[in-house]
Amino acid sequence: MSRICPLFSGSSGNCTYLANGEDSILIDAGVSCRSIVGALKEIDAPVERIQAILVTHEHSDHVKGLKVLLKRYPIPVYGSRETLAYIAQNDLVPPQADLRVLEEKTEIARMEITPFDTSHDAAHSLGFRIHMADDRLVGFATDTGCITQDVDRGLSGCDVVVLESNYDKGMLQCGRYPYYLKRRITSNRGHLSNEDCAKQIARLVKEKATRFILAHLSQENNLPDIAYQSSLSQLLLEQMRPEVDFTLDVASRQQVSRMVTF
Repeated sequence: MSRICPLFSGSSGNCTYLANGEDSILIDAGVSCRSIVGALKEIDAPVERIQAILVTHEHSDHVKGLKVLLKRYPIPVYGSRETLAYIAQNDLVPPQADLRVLEEKTEIARMEITPFDTSHDAAHSLGFRIHMADDRLVGFATDTGCITQDVDRGLSGCDVVVLESNYDKGMLQCGRYPYYLKRRITSNRGHLSNEDCAKQIARLVKEKATRFILAHLSQENNLPDIAYQSSLSQLLLEQMRPEVDFTLDVASRQQVSRMVTF
């Protein structure tokens, strides 16, 4: 039995738990060590059983808890060569941290992890296609300004997909962000809008994906209900049935989300 649970998700910090039975990993560590350990206890998953941390990229909302966490728990960290170089050179991990470059399919904790590039203004950001021990597939892509061929291939055919639904276009354009920041967010190397996320999810349902988690919502430019309704409306428009053709969850920002078992 496989399980996935976003512990924290959003522009203020990200961390996701993924498990095959007793084998488990984290994706990102963008909140404090105390918060991560507390969230793991809440789902009865001791931090001592975490066998690896996959890092999508070096931005603070994905790595700011790493240094303290690794001082207390020497967990191997996997990421792109550029991301690992950045976090090592900028004192974001302890000197003795076990950093492992992830460039191709690699078995970690009885999961086959295949990285793919995402489109974001980072050193080298990644998404992950994860083949679980029970042959289930998980697709994970946050922080991508557009759906590239790499992202589409990485997510297609997965049983569970975690996909960024970062901002509502109207809220962003009418909001208080300066123009340069709005341009950055809406660029192809920024973040994925609710609308673009919804279109991709509808396409993935046609590729037999059934479980979706909307992730990395903006605190300023989105609301959980708006993100949910954007994807739901697109799916209904294409004659797809809730709880029959798909399930749809929204990852919570500051508390543990619903565990998805698959």
